[in-house]
Amino acid sequence: MSYEDRANARPNLNDESDNEEEAMVNDYREQVNFDDGMSELDQTMSHGASQAHDLQAQLAAAATPLEYQATLETKFASYDNYCSLFHYILNSDGPVDLEVPNYYWAWEVIDEFIYQFESFCRYRNRVACTGSNEEESQLLRENPNTWGCYSVLNVLYSLIQRSQISEQLNATKRGEDPMAVAGEYGSRPLYKMLGYFSIIGLLRVHCLLGDFSLALKILDDVEMNKKAMFARVMAAHFTTYYYVGFSYMMMRRYGDAIRMFSHILVYVSRTKNFQKGGNNYEAIAKKNDQMYALIAICVALHPTRLDDTIHSAVREKYGEQFYRMQKGGPEALPVFEELFRSSCPEVHQPHSSRLRQPRLQR
Repeated sequence: MSYEDRANARPNLNDESDNEEEAMVNDYREQVNFDDGMSELDQTMSHGASQAHDLQAQLAAAATPLEYQATLETKFASYDNYCSLFHYILNSDGPVDLEVPNYYWAWEVIDEFIYQFESFCRYRNRVACTGSNEEESQLLRENPNTWGCYSVLNVLYSLIQRSQISEQLNATKRGEDPMAVAGEYGSRPLYKMLGYFSIIGLLRVHCLLGDFSLALKILDDVEMNKKAMFARVMAAHFTTYYYVGFSYMMMRRYGDAIRMFSHILVYVSRTKNFQKGGNNYEAIAKKNDQMYALIAICVALHPTRLDDTIHSAVREKYGEQFYRMQKGGPEALPVFEELFRSSCPEVHQPHSSRLRQPRLQR
């Protein structure tokens, strides 16, 4: 594919009616009472098989956020656990016989895997730049492949390939039976779910690596509407539109970026009554502000009429800054830089302010 083709690549975008938006709002009612399903997973495992118990423990660990102040040894151990888990799933003699309870745990496994990779890269860079801890610097030099970019990409691409998820999504778009192309692995929910969310994971990783055209190309087979699997998981929904919008913005396709950010910001405004009091509210509010800042940047560069709700919120949050960006000139540049730095994906967020699915107390 030529660079021009890749640069013009875009996900399959369908206009969404108010009824479709309302359906997504109703989906959120269910998600605020989400149980991550690991207790159900306990019941599906064979208690007599040590291998099954090992897989159960690895799945639980893979979906659990690492402590923010985790030691370097703990980060190494977490990487080894992920490698062991994915190696078993991808390279067993035949598909792993495990019935998964829902979409949410699969999203959290992929989400946490990428978050730990991203966090470790920042940590490694910080240690290298400051040189404040020679012991840790030496450990990092001795383990250059731990949380390496190529190993993370290899896992995500391998899960997609093993699950035949791209072929399944293509068949669905053509109105054909996806099971006809799923194969023995892709017909299992374990592989299908992990493969699907690996597509969203690749969108995120390629965006972080600066290849925005490839990030968008990854979504060629994904329908961007309420019927998509990612729309069933609130955090995946937010993540997808945020990174698609950001990729468009970085490619100077400001109109497409505004459309992406507008969609998710309208969704947030329609679900805010459900969010309040939820244990995901702080994360949603923070990500919400970031997307308002990004849409303000895009509109300043590409004047567009916004939804009245979004326009009012932009004026309220960034009134003076928005005016200065629209006016242009030397005074505008520091404002663009300030809002971009505070809202781009590279900004580190501790676990307390991350988008994660709500959990029920067990």
